[in-house]
Amino acid sequence: MSHYIHIHTVARTKQRAMDGTAEGPTWRGQAFPQNAISSSSLTFNQPFITSPKGLLLVAEIVFGLVVWILVGGTDYLLLPALCWVTFVSILCWILTLCLFIIFLTGAHSRAPQIPWTTLSLCVNASATVLYLIAAVINAFTMRDATRGRHTYKCWAASTCFAFLTTLCYTSSSFLSFQDWRSTPGTDAVL
Repeated sequence: MSHYIHIHTVARTKQRAMDGTAEGPTWRGQAFPQNAISSSSLTFNQPFITSPKGLLLVAEIVFGLVVWILVGGTDYLLLPALCWVTFVSILCWILTLCLFIIFLTGAHSRAPQIPWTTLSLCVNASATVLYLIAAVINAFTMRDATRGRHTYKCWAASTCFAFLTTLCYTSSSFLSFQDWRSTPGTDAVL
């Protein structure tokens, strides 16, 4: 009889927990009220893609990926300088893709405690410097390739795209600097 009462009590407690009417601990732990379940949805910020900042991020992602593919399709491991170019292109590509997704989905508005304008300025300025160094290094490695060969053509194209990517990051840095300077609360003394 005791076993029957225990099973019946457990079944009733499970039903209350599923209905959200249970109070106190249940056999699985504390019951959660129905209003505790949150449904968060990220929005698709379509006007961001057509803004200058969004277009530059898309260009940085595309051009950075092209640099990465062109260098990665050769024997870049034989030259340590090209390993640096590959590292910069992959690192900047990942950071830029993350920023793009954050701004595209509006996730930056859900974390107002993060200074997004300052973060964007730092990422873009750092990427500008890193990509400029990588593009110059990529240009200097052209002398180690034989003209007309696959490696030479890939390195020449990657040099061109590295400088294009540097130009995009420079433009993004300028726009980020303007946003940063116009943001209240930043001590822009420049």
